[in-house]
Amino acid sequence: MRVRKVTNNEHGRRHVTPAGRSVFHDVFPAEKAAELEMRAQLLIGLEKWLENSGMTQTQAATVLGVTQARVSDLKRGKINRFSMDLLVRLAARAGLKPRLRLAA
Repeated sequence: MRVRKVTNNEHGRRHVTPAGRSVFHDVFPAEKAAELEMRAQLLIGLEKWLENSGMTQTQAATVLGVTQARVSDLKRGKINRFSMDLLVRLAARAGLKPRLRLAA
């Protein structure tokens, strides 16, 4: 069983997410939280790739096979605009070699 820490401050009760755990688990059912965690990891990896590449958004769009507007969405962290399968394809196109690891 997971324990949620709730504290009080001048604004009332607040929830503190335990270290090492995603906030997605505090907001969504387990299945949706797991999907959002994976999508977030892919999005963060793509954001770092873009930053480290030194490419313009237009150049990155050409490499990824998307529009510059989609690269802008990546850069701005618009997770809701990307499906899991698209993020995996974009990461592969960027040479990031996405992999899935299951833990019990």
